[in-house]
Amino acid sequence: MENRKIRVAITHGDTNGIGYELIFKTFAEPDMLEICTPVVYGSPKIAAYHRKAIDTQASFSIINKAEDAQDGRVNMLACFDDEIKVDMGTPTKESGQAALTALDKAMTDFRSQLYDVLVACPVCAANMTSNNFRYRGLKEYTETSVGDGAKAVMMMINETLRIALVTNGLPLKDVAEKITPENITDKIKATDRAMKRDFRLSNPRIAVLALNPDANGEEETKVIAPAIQACADAGINAYGPYPAETFFGESQYEAFDCVLALYDDQAKIPFTTLMQNDGIYYVANMPIVCTAPALSPCFERAGKGTSDESALRHAIYTAIDIARNRTFYDEPMANPLPKLFYEKRDESEKVRFAIPKKREQPKNMRQEE
Repeated sequence: MENRKIRVAITHGDTNGIGYELIFKTFAEPDMLEICTPVVYGSPKIAAYHRKAIDTQASFSIINKAEDAQDGRVNMLACFDDEIKVDMGTPTKESGQAALTALDKAMTDFRSQLYDVLVACPVCAANMTSNNFRYRGLKEYTETSVGDGAKAVMMMINETLRIALVTNGLPLKDVAEKITPENITDKIKATDRAMKRDFRLSNPRIAVLALNPDANGEEETKVIAPAIQACADAGINAYGPYPAETFFGESQYEAFDCVLALYDDQAKIPFTTLMQNDGIYYVANMPIVCTAPALSPCFERAGKGTSDESALRHAIYTAIDIARNRTFYDEPMANPLPKLFYEKRDESEKVRFAIPKKREQPKNMRQEE
């Protein structure tokens, strides 16, 4: 990776959405081709249609396999030869199938190590289904395709905060039964690993949110708090559980490197509220580095040339940074030196972020009855 530019695979997303517009605008900036070599998994014909619709002079080179990608240009890999009707602004079965075909091809090429990172343009999950397959989201798709049994952690990232999810895509009525000691512990440990390996944080601080508004229900006292304590005893800087309203309302998240939310809305509402135009999704704890702009296909804006590409650019930057961070992290870990001394553990951070307990009034201060 050090001797060549990082190869970034980019899937075109729903072909009736804004994916191609985001790609063209992102690589209209010449500096982007200085930091990476893009390989767009899509269709040259559909790309040309979108280029004409938004009236841009974007250029690309057509290739038939990822090995043929060249530096200094946008490489367009033809994933299919079928004629796909482009009906901008309308999700169709054909546009969903085109999105899925690009993802399938990209995952196949990853197994052959033909690129370094994957960035997925927006899709519409509802039209990516067939009689034999139901697309449930990028996290689940990545787990199935290249996870080899590992469980991914969906993470939302912007310039303000990182939020990881314990559960993902569940109806609210089903969330409580998934809040188990094992699930909480596994997600805390996976998040801690991601912070260290992917973001080069040697001692990350992780806040865990509560399920109930007062953070004092049965789930907190019997499940979440003991799981946090078990992780803390294992050397992870995990704190909580914190009630979500005050945690975000009082900006307590600023003191942490990552927040672990228990369900979608608990994460997405503050994330979108605090997001400018730079929000992305990251599928952590997987062999592949996979990011995506935190956008829908935005069908209402397709073909109009009004979409902001900042989120896609940020997704590419983040994926590249994570790939480099993993290399720096893994190299010394491959041949670690034996530990020659043991440091005394500093518990000052624990005191700082611990939830204060109610204190009894000293005896000499109590009013005499």
